[in-house]
Amino acid sequence: MAATIIDGKAFAAKVRGQVAEHVTRLKEVHGLTPGLAVVLVGEDPASQVYVRSKGKQTVEVGMASFEHKLPAETDQETLMALVAQLNTDTSVHGILVQLPLPAHLDEEAVLNAINPAKDVDGFHISNVGLLGTGQKAMVPCTPLGCLMMLREHHGSLSGMDAVVIGRSNIVGKPMAQLLLGDSCTVTIAHSRTKDLPDVVRRADIVVAAVGRPEMVPGDWIKPGASVIDVGINRVPAPGKSEGNTRLVGDCQFDSCAEVAGAITPVPGGVGPMTIACLLANTLTATCRAAGLPEPEGLTA
Repeated sequence: MAATIIDGKAFAAKVRGQVAEHVTRLKEVHGLTPGLAVVLVGEDPASQVYVRSKGKQTVEVGMASFEHKLPAETDQETLMALVAQLNTDTSVHGILVQLPLPAHLDEEAVLNAINPAKDVDGFHISNVGLLGTGQKAMVPCTPLGCLMMLREHHGSLSGMDAVVIGRSNIVGKPMAQLLLGDSCTVTIAHSRTKDLPDVVRRADIVVAAVGRPEMVPGDWIKPGASVIDVGINRVPAPGKSEGNTRLVGDCQFDSCAEVAGAITPVPGGVGPMTIACLLANTLTATCRAAGLPEPEGLTA
């Protein structure tokens, strides 16, 4: 069996197109331009690349992009003051503080200082609680992207057996909540789960988000299952000079693709959906703030 490849790059482009259409309508009908503020502290190279990409895509869909770049030595008080300012800025509908922050800053305090209605990363404790109790929340972008791709592929997820490998606050736990919300039977597994291969083998849906390169082999996968690989791991590239790397997921792609019904590649699977869903969340936050209907198909 050759698995269907779930093309995250193409699906992300589709989502961005839908967001852009909604933004155009908001401008024309309501005179409203969604605004996304991104705060970057320090010089982390990966974060800088990510923030540039966010800014570029924000502008491309017609939103206003506000970038705040602060030096690595910025103190807690200064960062909290900026967050407080953005909370009250009516032109800003979404706020994202790029992680990781420098070690001397308190990430939890900063994230929980963001107005929950503008928390487009979905990390505020209020949004975590709302999601966990099945109420309207801002949803973390990566799990939202995974859910969108699963819905696109399957239609209804009701009654399906899903296993989420990984229990992080950013992916594993919210992913499980979203799948429960779509009426799946959900197991959260992790590296210490007993008989992990057997647990995974019963799943119609496997979401691998454990952060271990190629941990999940094909013989763990139920024939025909859908595999969503959230992992992004750099490993040495075979046959190349020292220092060269390649990206792999948490699943062994080739062996899993022989058994699965559908699978996301790495790169080009879940990754592109994260920024697309950030834009979708900003649109959702804008509509909620203005008392307008939420965009269909772009929220959980």
